[in-house]
Amino acid sequence: MDTHITPDSRLRVAFIGAGNMATALATGMAGRLCPAGQIHAVDLNPDSHAAWQARGATTATAPDETLSQCNVWFFAVKPQYMRDAVRACQPWLRPGTLVVSVAAGLRGDVLAAWLGQDGQPYDKIVRCMPNTPALVGAGVTGMLALAGVGAADRELAQTMLSSVGHVVWVDDDAAIDAVTALSGSGPAYVFRFLEALIAGGVAVGLDEEQAKALALGTFEGAAKLARESADSPSVLRERVTSKGGTTAAALKVFDDGDLMGLVARAMAAAAQRSRELAQEFGK
Repeated sequence: MDTHITPDSRLRVAFIGAGNMATALATGMAGRLCPAGQIHAVDLNPDSHAAWQARGATTATAPDETLSQCNVWFFAVKPQYMRDAVRACQPWLRPGTLVVSVAAGLRGDVLAAWLGQDGQPYDKIVRCMPNTPALVGAGVTGMLALAGVGAADRELAQTMLSSVGHVVWVDDDAAIDAVTALSGSGPAYVFRFLEALIAGGVAVGLDEEQAKALALGTFEGAAKLARESADSPSVLRERVTSKGGTTAAALKVFDDGDLMGLVARAMAAAAQRSRELAQEFGK
């Protein structure tokens, strides 16, 4: 992440939906990309407003003319509520507004149609799929720009999402489904494996605190090594695995249980569910 960004006094950002992901994004942007007072949050739940106001942002329980003063809109609501949210905000949409969607499963062309007028879609839209480590500034986000997004807005979108982690651009909605299956849902896979490591550590004689510390440290260290090494994960794995040794014995159990195939099937199920959401809510 770039720590040498000068806040832009012309940038005004609205978040429609003020949940955890919106909060993470706003926290990453406030004071770095724009003054906190130029961030506006719209959420039906007034209980969520106090935390935003404490950071200097403005809030509202419903869309109003404040949106017309914001040059970037983030839609951070659940897919089943997106159509109503878009239609409620649409009267305040201006031709130059950059719209960023963080809703899983809703195709870009559907959003463009909902935001359009007189049968003309509005395609100045970036779809993105961040993940929950964005809450601690360590997220990874897949991003897709529709045809109406120019180079400057693409760069702006990347800068905004980079404030909470890494960014990877993809070319179409199908690739966003794949991003959802890998990094969007991926933290849950990691947490489940951590659960298994901790439980396994307890089963072979450690107490839970020891097992948790060792599991977390192992994940952090292995991920750092994989990121910084020029070698592939498979090569790094082979270097840890001595023939006939303890690691080889453990990996044989994984292989006998078809771990690679199991993970592939799990990700295929997640991608399929993303496509189903597009059909279910994108009408």
